[in-house]
Amino acid sequence: MPASDLLGKLSLLKPARPIYVIGAAIVDHIVGVPSLPSSGDDVDASQDAVRVGGCALNVAICLRRLGIGSNNAFLIGEGNGSAPINRYLNDLGIQSCLPSVPGDNGWCLALVEPDGERTFISIKGVENDWSPAILQNVQVLPEGLIYLSGYQLISSSGETIVSWLETLDVNCDLFIDFGPRIKDIAPEVMLRLLAMRPTISVNRSEAEFMGVGGDIVAAMNRWTHSNMCSLIVRLDSSGAYYKQENEELVCVAPFSASVVDSIGAGDSHGGGVLGGLAAGWGLGDAVSLGNAVASYVVSHRGGDCAPDIDSLRSYLLRYDD
Repeated sequence: MPASDLLGKLSLLKPARPIYVIGAAIVDHIVGVPSLPSSGDDVDASQDAVRVGGCALNVAICLRRLGIGSNNAFLIGEGNGSAPINRYLNDLGIQSCLPSVPGDNGWCLALVEPDGERTFISIKGVENDWSPAILQNVQVLPEGLIYLSGYQLISSSGETIVSWLETLDVNCDLFIDFGPRIKDIAPEVMLRLLAMRPTISVNRSEAEFMGVGGDIVAAMNRWTHSNMCSLIVRLDSSGAYYKQENEELVCVAPFSASVVDSIGAGDSHGGGVLGGLAAGWGLGDAVSLGNAVASYVVSHRGGDCAPDIDSLRSYLLRYDD
């Protein structure tokens, strides 16, 4: 979608469907490195920032700044590491529908190279301690959109969350961003997820793991035909492809950006897509919004810098011919 068309549609970005964001809020320690060290190396690094983040929280922040609220299910502990998360959520006016749980939240060491590429080292905490009793606090309404991150679909959490999804007796749609932990999701959990026919968003390397590599057009056509799911493949500066069952594959043009770091880019892209879908937009227009939001985010430092509507309008004006 041209920038001028997207600018015109932003005034129509009004929520018509409820969104449920299920996942983690953690603390990110962002460190700049000249390159990733090899085993046994020692490299000089600079600590850029300590920020509250997490895939689900980044999505919730993106939606809120776009003027679309979400029903959030973040597991937050009662320890010292959870305190800054609670303070940050209070400052943002974002709430979790879940009660606090014993223990502490995890944290993430994000290594950022000069080209903006990021590598994560994650320390797990209570954000993965999902149980059937906890999930009963999430009351899903008909026509809802449910966001899930791959981080919550590994180990025993995946089984718990999938079992809960399978018991929902309302008509809703699932949106999954598997992220780099796609390789750790148990095959039986993956099969059960695909049986729900979700919309899936992945980057280039995640798509290759799924068998969607090489000739992207042919591979996406094969994959969606076999699995009957809608698939979005994010290709960074090349934009994004999407394919819906029985429809033509479409390439959505990118919005070029000077990359500062790529932390939160995929999360913010997902937030933009979800915002468009919640407003009743078609998947193509929603992906274009995701491309624009992600372009803004990679041109700024940190993963929690998704734009509000006015900032996004100003940003898109530079692309408006």
